Amino acid sequence: MVDLGIVIVNWNTSEYLEKCLTTVYASEGDFSYTVVVVDNASSDDSVAMVRAKFPQAHVIASPSNDGFPKGNNHGLRWLGYRGAGDVDADAPRYALLLNPDTEVPPDSLYRMVQFMDSRPDVGVAGPRLLLADGTLDKACRRGFPTPLVSFYHFSGLARLFPKSPRFGRYNMTFADETQELEVDSVVGAYMQVRKEAIAQAGLLDEAFFMYGEDIDWAFRIKQHGWKVWYYAPVIVHHVKRAAARRSAKAQFEFWRAMLIFYRKHYRRSTPLPLHALIVGALLVKGGRGLWHEVQHPTASTAP
Repeated sequence: MVDLGIVIVNWNTSEYLEKCLTTVYASEGDFSYTVVVVDNASSDDSVAMVRAKFPQAHVIASPSNDGFPKGNNHGLRWLGYRGAGDVDADAPRYALLLNPDTEVPPDSLYRMVQFMDSRPDVGVAGPRLLLADGTLDKACRRGFPTPLVSFYHFSGLARLFPKSPRFGRYNMTFADETQELEVDSVVGAYMQVRKEAIAQAGLLDEAFFMYGEDIDWAFRIKQHGWKVWYYAPVIVHHVKRAAARRSAKAQFEFWRAMLIFYRKHYRRSTPLPLHALIVGALLVKGGRGLWHEVQHPTASTAP
């Protein structure tokens, strides 16, 4: 049985993808791994590059870009994870979602496998992700965006009181970045998940497109009693350049993901006046395009 099955979903990041795969295949340590690259209809040379330079990687060339969770689910199914209660006996012991804009130091994958081997209660783990400028990618350790935590974060209270365990809950800014700690969620740029946890919680929810699916997956896995941990190895994440996060599409999908997550996990327990306030705030942030999602919710599809 393979120790680690690595799924990399790519869209038009050939240069980053090549660096990522180069570092993955330079990994050191006594563990086994396999790599599947899912390309979401890139218009650059990503597919040809992988096939020419990394023939040991399996490539799934999708004819359309259907989003990050669906692309990852393609790769997970190829590895033998087919959904809740349906996982192949010989599927890898751990599945790893890895962004193509990451660079993996030689011992990081092995250290992450060792860590989860030493903690059988941990269903999900993620490392310390540093941006290209050396600062922490704050998304790599998060609290769930409950209505109250979201208010603290988006109202500016988290920025005013970053060391407060209450106000800084969303990005865990109260904790030293080198501190290993239990969190609610890690980020899908590097999200390592135990086989047994996938067998219970199923795959990623394809109602999301490019944000929120990692938090939702962690939420569902924790519902089955597993822990989520932030661990120490450093991974470089070129997120600010590669993801074009300030584009109108990215901004819309971020707020749409917040709406989907809220409606899926918190709507039923939220009083009506607060619910109206939350939806109104999301509409202000997400713009008119989000109104269609409010009127016609996308059905959750987590297998």
